[in-house]
Amino acid sequence: QVQLVESGGGLVHAGESLKLSCTASGRTSSVNAMGWSRQAPGKGREFVAAINRNGAILLYADSVKGRFTISRNIANHTLYLQMNSLKPEDTAVYYCNSRDGTALFRDVTKWDEWGQGTQVTVSS
Repeated sequence: QVQLVESGGGLVHAGESLKLSCTASGRTSSVNAMGWSRQAPGKGREFVAAINRNGAILLYADSVKGRFTISRNIANHTLYLQMNSLKPEDTAVYYCNSRDGTALFRDVTKWDEWGQGTQVTVSS
């Protein structure tokens, strides 16, 4: 089993930046694709970004493209999400997710493992 722990959330003003981190532990050999999803109050969970194992393939939601950057460090089993030019509509709980397959999916139901989430609040 894989455990995912997110950190880096907080309260910022619109236009500011935050960097989220997610550290994997346990059966990390089974972690292949990784990604971020988010859930705003009263809404369903939505895809944000995903990255393949070697970082060569990236996938972003249209709503964050050009503002967010996903990256990972395989050696220390850590996933990152650099978020720039934050907007109030980015306010949500952000979740790290992983799967043992190589494919990247926008469909959040395709991901195997999930962290507990970290809160990001952007004030206007």
